[in-house]
Amino acid sequence: MTENTVNASGTSQATEVGANQATEASTNQATATQAAASALVVGLRMRRMMTGKIHRVTVTGADLDYVGSITIDADLLDGSDILPGQEVDVVDVTNGSRLTTYAIPGERGSGIININGAAAHLVNAGDIAIIISYSSLDEASCRTYEPHVVFVDGRNRPLELSNEPGQVPAGEGLLSSGTTFAEYRG
Repeated sequence: MTENTVNASGTSQATEVGANQATEASTNQATATQAAASALVVGLRMRRMMTGKIHRVTVTGADLDYVGSITIDADLLDGSDILPGQEVDVVDVTNGSRLTTYAIPGERGSGIININGAAAHLVNAGDIAIIISYSSLDEASCRTYEPHVVFVDGRNRPLELSNEPGQVPAGEGLLSSGTTFAEYRG
């Protein structure tokens, strides 16, 4: 698609909108990379931390012919603080596979968890999975942040929102792993 604009000299100029968007995205990524490099130069330590998790979803579909990603009910994205386009890991509890992809918002309240594209070879409809997002945090933030964890029922409806990734809601038949963040932080 082209966009016609008039430059400072009054001459009409046609530009490719897609090319401009690609250039802008490339510039934004370069800026983020430069910021991270600058943080290292000044001695700011960054750590990659688990910041969002949707625990034990039931995969509702796995479609090879879709563009690669995972479609997630928008309510679950909100509860776990995962943004559309954000990188996520998908851990298949049923078969042990683990993959990295990006989140696409699905219809709110639908419970959709759809694996798209080549990843459908690794995860099947009906599998139980965990969806995890990560963020780079500075050293001070790492010691005080609270992750966003969503526990769901068998239809992928939120049961409980938590900030404790290793703890499970009572009565779910699962075991908690480790102590709470609060206990660790004292």
